[in-house]
Amino acid sequence: MDDGTPHAAHGYISRKDDYLKRLRRIEGQARGLQRMVEDEKYCIDILTQVSAMTSALQSVALGLLEEHMSHCVVAAAQAGGAEAEEKVREASAAIARLVRS
Repeated sequence: MDDGTPHAAHGYISRKDDYLKRLRRIEGQARGLQRMVEDEKYCIDILTQVSAMTSALQSVALGLLEEHMSHCVVAAAQAGGAEAEEKVREASAAIARLVRS
């Protein structure tokens, strides 16, 4: 989702390569899971890999959330006004989505 903010302003930009590397690793895990199902591997082994992939995704999400809070939300709070309120609302909604997942 594009919020209209220039990409250079995003807090994660300094760690973009790290995030991409981790996401590519997760993509590989997803392909591995597909192969496991195709090869009819044992259910518990597949579930173990699903758990590992879920943890990896949660780690990426928490890192991005921390970057967002320390960069985007802090900058908006310093500016004040409606932008600050909106950034806090966005962060709260993101946290709620992560907690439910």
